Amino acid sequence: MKISNVYVGGWFQRTMLQLSEIYDFLRDAKSQLNLNQKKLAEFQKNLEIGKIDYGVSGEEYIEFTTALDIRVKIFEDGLIVLNNERVSEDTLNADINRVTDYYEKRLSPAFSYLFSLGAPVPKELASIETIYPYFIVCDNATSEEMNSLLTRTEKQKYFEFENPKYTVLRGDKYYFINNLKQSNENIERYIEEQIFIREFKGQLHRYLNIHRIIWEKIDAVKENANVKGSEIVKFTSKLEGYAKTINLIDGRINQMGTYISTREKIAKSDTELAEFLAISGYRYETLRDTLDYIKYLWSMTKNYVSAAQKLFDGIKSDVTSKSVDSLTIVTSMSAGAALLDLFTGSAPTFTAFGFIYFFALALLGWGATKILNIVANRRKYEVSDIEYEKDIK
Repeated sequence: MKISNVYVGGWFQRTMLQLSEIYDFLRDAKSQLNLNQKKLAEFQKNLEIGKIDYGVSGEEYIEFTTALDIRVKIFEDGLIVLNNERVSEDTLNADINRVTDYYEKRLSPAFSYLFSLGAPVPKELASIETIYPYFIVCDNATSEEMNSLLTRTEKQKYFEFENPKYTVLRGDKYYFINNLKQSNENIERYIEEQIFIREFKGQLHRYLNIHRIIWEKIDAVKENANVKGSEIVKFTSKLEGYAKTINLIDGRINQMGTYISTREKIAKSDTELAEFLAISGYRYETLRDTLDYIKYLWSMTKNYVSAAQKLFDGIKSDVTSKSVDSLTIVTSMSAGAALLDLFTGSAPTFTAFGFIYFFALALLGWGATKILNIVANRRKYEVSDIEYEKDIK
C-alpha cells in the first residue's frame, strides 16, 4: 500500500489584507507595522521556505514549499492547509507528527507574532487545545489495508463511502481517502473544504461552551443574595472582564456569516467537488442555522452581563450615597464642636493643653470616619434580581 500524502490544517478568520501581509513576511520578512525586524527574520528563517507562489482559485491564496518537504497553502479567508509529501506506511506516525510540529511550533508562532497588534484574542480561545483532522491519502489500497490503517489510529468508524474513483473511510480525528483514479487536485480541494467546514463547526461549538462557562460565572456573582460593601468593586471588576470577553468574541461570531456564504458559493460552483460534498453530507444551510443560533445565544449573554453590571452599579451608587451620609455626620460633629467653642468662648489657647485638645478632636473625627467605613464595608446589600428556570442549551 502506498500512502502519498498526509494533510493537516486549520481556519481562523482572515481577509485579503492579512494575506498580503503574510506574503510580505514570507517573501522578505517585512511588516508595515511596528514589529521587531530581528524577530520577523528569525521566524521567517525558521520556516525554511523554498518557492513561493501567489494565485487565485475562487479565492486568493499563497502556496510555498519547505526544505522539510511540507507544502503550505494559505487562503485569503484564513484557511491553512499543510501537506506532508514525504510519507510512508512504516513512518506514518512520525510523518503525522512532523507536519503537526511544523504547524504548531513554526508556522503558528510566526503568524501569532505577525498579527500580535490590534484586538487581542480572548484567553478563553487562546487556551483551547486544537485537535486537528488528519487526512491520509492512499493510492489503490485494498479494503483490508484501509481497515488496518483505521485500526492503528482510531477505535471507531464513523462512515465509509465507495465509488469507482475513490473511497473515504472516516474516524474521529482521521480521514482515510483511497484514490483509485481521481486527480490529486480534486482530492485536495475536498480536503480543503472539509477542513474549513470542520473548523467552522468547531469554532461554533467552542463559542457555545464559552457562553455556558461565562453565563455560570455571571450566575456565581449574582447568586450572592447579600454582598458586603468591600466586595462590590471585586464583583464589578469581574463583570467588566466578562463583558470585554463577550464583546471580543461577539465580533468574531458576526464575521463568520460572510465566510460560509463565500465558501458555499465557490464549492457548489465546482462540478468536480460536488460528488465529494455529497459523501460528507455537507449542509451549508444547517451550518448557517447553527451560526444564527449561536448569535442569538451570544446576544442573550451580552444582555445578561449588561443587566448584571447595571445591578451592581446600582448597589455601588447605594454604597457611595451611604458613605456621603457618613461623612456628613462626621463633618457635622466637627462643625458642632467649632460652634460650641465660638459661642462659649472657651476655645483653648495655643498651649500644650490646646494642642492635645485639637489632636484629640482630630483623632475623634478620624476614628468616627474609620468606624463608619468599616460599618459600610461590612454592611450587606441585597442583590435583587428575577430568577428564571434554566433552559437546556
